[in-house]
Amino acid sequence: MLVYLLFALGLVLLLVGGDWLVKGAVGVAEKFGISPLIIGLTIVALGTSAPELVISLQAALAGSGELAVGNVVGSNIANVLLVLGIPAIIATTTRQNDAIGTTLFFLVGLTGIFMLQMSQSPISRTDGFLLLVCLTAFLVQQFINARRSRNGGSGSGSGEVKTEPQDDYHDEIGNVPTSNKIIGLLLIAGLIALPIGASITVDAAIEIARRWTVPEEVIGLTIVAIGTSLPELATGIMAARHNNGSVALGNVVGSNLFNIAAIMGATAFIAGDVSVGQHIISFDMWVMLAATLFLIALPVFKLSIGRTGGILLTGTYLAYLVATAVI
Repeated sequence: MLVYLLFALGLVLLLVGGDWLVKGAVGVAEKFGISPLIIGLTIVALGTSAPELVISLQAALAGSGELAVGNVVGSNIANVLLVLGIPAIIATTTRQNDAIGTTLFFLVGLTGIFMLQMSQSPISRTDGFLLLVCLTAFLVQQFINARRSRNGGSGSGSGEVKTEPQDDYHDEIGNVPTSNKIIGLLLIAGLIALPIGASITVDAAIEIARRWTVPEEVIGLTIVAIGTSLPELATGIMAARHNNGSVALGNVVGSNLFNIAAIMGATAFIAGDVSVGQHIISFDMWVMLAATLFLIALPVFKLSIGRTGGILLTGTYLAYLVATAVI
C-alpha cells in the first residue's frame, strides 16, 4: 500500500509544483512587461508540460526509457480520447478557428517523425535535436501568425491594430500573483516540488511494475499518462462547464505537440539513446496515430463532438486500457 501512496504523492507534487512554477514564471514575465502573446506561446505552453517533462527525463536518466516514452505516447492518447471525451459529454466541442487546422497538420507530420524514431529504437540524441528543431520552427511560425493577426493581417487595409487576448492564458492557469515575495516563493516551491515529485513517481511506478510483473512502458502508458494528463482534463472540464467546449480542442492539440517536440525532444537530447518497448512499437504508437488522425477530421469535415461522441471517445479509451493490459 505504501508504494501506491508514494505514487499518488509524487503525482500531487508534480501537478502542484508545475502549477506553482507556471504562475511564478508568468508573474515575473508580466512584471517585465513581456507580451501576453509570448507568455501564452512559451511560458504557459512549456510550463504546463513540466510534469511530463521532468518525469520523462527522470525516467530516462534512471535507465527506464520505456517508461519515459510510454508517458508521452500514453498522454497523447489520453488527451484525445479522455480529455476531449469527458468535456464533450458536458458541452459540445468544436474547432476553435480555421488556423488550428494548420497546427493539426503539423502535429500529424510530427507524429509521423516520432513514430519513425520509435520504430528505430533507441531514440538518439540526434533524434531529440531534430524534434527540438521542429518545435523551434513551430514556435517561430506561431509568433509570425499571431503578430500578423494582432496587426490586422497583411493586406487588410483597415490599419486597425487588434489587441492581444490578455485573458487567454489566465483562463488556463487562473490568477497570477503580483507580489514579488509570493512570486519568488512559487518559483522556489515549484523548482523543488517538480524534481522531488518526479523522483518519487518514477521510483514508485517502477516498483509497481515489478510487483505486477508488467513492463514499465505499460505503467507509463496508463497510470502515469493519466496522472500527468489531469491538468489538461481539468482545464477541459472547466471550459465545458462555462459552455466553452472549443477550448478543449486547442488545449489537446497544443499539449500533444509539446509532448512530442518539447518533452521527448528534450529528454532524448539530454539523456540520449532512450529505449522504446516493443509493446509501444507494435500497438500503442498506432493508437496514437489513429487518435491524431481523428483530430484532423474535425476541421477537415467541420465536425463537432457532442455528448454521444464524448461517450464513445471515453468508452474507446477504457477499451484501450483493457487492450493494453491484455496484449
